[in-house]
Amino acid sequence: MLICGKDIHVRGGIVRIAGLAADTYEYVDNPEVTIDALRVCGVRIDLFTFMQRLPETSPKYSYPMEWDNLAVLPVSTFDHWWNVQIGFKARNKAKQAEKKGVIFREVPFDGFLVQGIWAVYNECEVRQGKPFTHYGKEIEQVRLEAGTFIDRSIFIGAFLDGTLIGFVKLLCDETGTQAGLLHIVSMIKHRDKAPTNGLVAQAVRACAQRGILYLVYSRFNDGNKKFDSLMEFKDRNGFKQVDLPRYYVPLTRLGRVALRFGFHKNGTHFIPEPILKRLKDLRSVWNMRKIKSTQQGF
Repeated sequence: MLICGKDIHVRGGIVRIAGLAADTYEYVDNPEVTIDALRVCGVRIDLFTFMQRLPETSPKYSYPMEWDNLAVLPVSTFDHWWNVQIGFKARNKAKQAEKKGVIFREVPFDGFLVQGIWAVYNECEVRQGKPFTHYGKEIEQVRLEAGTFIDRSIFIGAFLDGTLIGFVKLLCDETGTQAGLLHIVSMIKHRDKAPTNGLVAQAVRACAQRGILYLVYSRFNDGNKKFDSLMEFKDRNGFKQVDLPRYYVPLTRLGRVALRFGFHKNGTHFIPEPILKRLKDLRSVWNMRKIKSTQQGF
């Protein structure tokens, strides 16, 4: 639903939590007005959550809050990122793609790009040990989902012999000071060419050319997991964890109870990290066996 010009998404069954559909990519500039509108919108909402905008890291509102985080790369010039913010391993990876014939360029959102994105999505149904959300989608659905916020989006493609093997969608915020990596996906079969590293480099270049001050790669630490391969990738490319206030505003009595007892948190938050890692490893093995059996016709 649309509230104060923002697309609001409501999740949850018993405890209904509302937040920006593009949370961590868009921000609430006038929370009081938004909260008042939510109270009279006609939809039951128990909690409303929003994150504070970069670079303001100290709490500026009196609402109940918890600390959240983003993986943030401050951007000045491409040369500064290349020579100062990253090390030789990241530079070598970024060079690897071009040495192997991969070409990177900004591209318009058109039928050619949508067809390429669809092919990238449908290369493999499991990524990082779990079913890939976009696998198996019809091309029209891909077009609709990739085409959101088109007026504030930048698309960069990685091409090998004219074929798209990876892409990144940058979503700029309304102020033009922050861009988020909304999608960054490359074909697994071309992993040896490091297209994802090259896409990050081109994203930094695009931000520097436009005067965008911060490039954001989702959260740095999502949950209670320890340092993993994705965190390492972000760190090597210059992204650092920045803690920011996340506010939770109760709109009903149930919302106040849920906030008090932590029912607003994801269930994995309560699972110790070693057990959570073991469960993820088992899930990965199960998914790979399931796919292998399907491919063999069992």
